[in-house]
Parts: sequence; C-alpha cells; structure tokens
Amino acid sequence: MTGELFVVATPIGNLGDISLRALEVLSSVDAILAEDTRHSRRLLDHHGITTPLWSLHEHNEKAKTASLIDDLSSGKKLALISDAGTPLISDPGFCLVREARDAGIAVMPLPGPCAFVAALSVAGLASDAFSFFGFLPPKQQARINALKRLADRTETLIFYEAPHRVLATLADMQTVFGDDRLAVMARELSKSYETVKKASLLDLVTWVESDPNQQKGEIVLLIEGKRQQTDADFSQALSLYDKLKADLPMKRAVKLASEVTGVSKNQLYQMVISAK
Repeated sequence: MTGELFVVATPIGNLGDISLRALEVLSSVDAILAEDTRHSRRLLDHHGITTPLWSLHEHNEKAKTASLIDDLSSGKKLALISDAGTPLISDPGFCLVREARDAGIAVMPLPGPCAFVAALSVAGLASDAFSFFGFLPPKQQARINALKRLADRTETLIFYEAPHRVLATLADMQTVFGDDRLAVMARELSKSYETVKKASLLDLVTWVESDPNQQKGEIVLLIEGKRQQTDADFSQALSLYDKLKADLPMKRAVKLASEVTGVSKNQLYQMVISAK
C-alpha cells in the first residue's frame, strides 16, 4: 500500500486565493514539503492548518528525495508546495516528482495560482500561443544571447525576473527586440501594490528607470511576438516610402517607412533597390 504525493498550488500573494480542496489536502496529509518553512507557516497559520512542515528546496532536494520516496512507499501521504504559486514552475520539486512517478507512486496535481498564467490573462497580448522561459541568465552577455535566439519567435514570450535585475533585463530586451516591441510588466499580482503596465519596450524602460518602486517585488515580463509581415504590409510601406522619398534621402525615407509600418527595414530597403 503506497502513499500519495499531492502537488499543491498555493497563493501568489493574497492568502485567500487557495482552493477548498487544497485546504482539505494540506490539513489531512502526514507532512507538507515546503520550499521555505517559515514563509509557508504564515499561510498555514492563516488557515488554521497544523500539519508538520518539512523543508524541501533546491539545495537539499536531491539528498532528501530517496528518504521521501521511502516514506511514500511505506504509505505516507505528502503534499508538495512552493513559496508561491504552482510547484515546479521555476521552483523545486522536479526530482521528487520524477522519482515518485518512476516508483509507481500516485502523484496528483491540485491546480491553482500560477504567476505567469495570471499575468497572461490580463496582459492584453496574444494568449492563443505563448512560451514560458522562466528566469533569463543573470549575466548580461548570456542574457542577450538567449534573447537573440528568441527574437524571431511569433508567440508571446513570458519570463520571470528578479527585481534587482528587471531594469537591466528590460534594457537588453529593448536592444534585441527593438524600441517599438510591445511588452507588459506585471508586478506584485494579487498583492496591495499590484501593477500591470503595457507599453513599448522603450517606454517601459523609461518608466521603470524613473520609478524605483517598480524595481521591487515579484515580476513577470511578457513580450509580444514578432509580427508576421504580409504583402499588404510591404505594399503600405512602399506607398509611404514613395511619398517620403521626394523630401528625404533614400535611407532616411526607408527608415521612417519601416518605423511607421513595422516592416523590416532591411527587407524594405532591398525591395526599393530591386525596384530601382
């Protein structure tokens, strides 16, 4: 008779954002595996839950997994939570879940809050196709290289970022994706200082730079995918170029037509040269 492992989503901010089923499971299991027991104790105390808390985080997960599998195999029921949101989404737990499944132990999800899903739902960017990349590399060159690999992706791109790096990351995104790419910064979702700001990367960098308060808290960054350009887009750009070329040098007219219509400057330039 094996035990069960419950993967339980917990609030990302507001302590009321927890399901009735999650409260029931957290109250009934033999122990709760928590990323930070001091942080999670606040949630449990708020809801009157006295279940023992065991520490499980990125630094001890590999060492503790074998003994936890033994506990589950002997019939214990355990719940896995993270500091906030859904476990394993840029949080510990993968090693334990993988080993539990390989051992034939029942692993059951209790769905609930997830910061990047919450941010996407209110961002006003395309949600029919998106990719989540977690945290970008902390060092600038590695971060820029990672962003360059994503520059031509057409789906919405979603990232988590630490508050002390958010301005540098936004500036790198501006460099790689361009001034005009739309982006959303969602900060402190479901908390007192919740902020969701949608703007071009140029304006978003300026806004964050001018307000140090925006460089605090839990942050989700969402970037609009690269726009797919059509024949109609290039036709519009060429039409605008024809109007501008009478008063401007060719390269300047191409640059302005590209900025206004959003088409590729290099492709538009090649079309103008071919037409000549």
